[in-house]
Amino acid sequence: MSIVSVAEARSHFSEVIARSQQEAVFIERRGQRAAVVVSPEHYERMLEALEDAADAADFDEAIAEEGANIPWDEVTKDLGWD
Repeated sequence: MSIVSVAEARSHFSEVIARSQQEAVFIERRGQRAAVVVSPEHYERMLEALEDAADAADFDEAIAEEGANIPWDEVTKDLGWD
């Protein structure tokens, strides 16, 4: 992880982009983090991880629901998967 100021990021933008291929580069404004630059690959991995976590939370919530369960063969038939 690297930290650069907004002014430094402006004057050395291509270097910030190059560095972001190896690590996250935080950009600070007045000592506070204002942005982060990451590679497209890292960004995609983060999105996938967030989606996986959301799916797991939705699954856990569905399992915890009270009420009658629908048999899997009925679900697949209703969805046209049979």
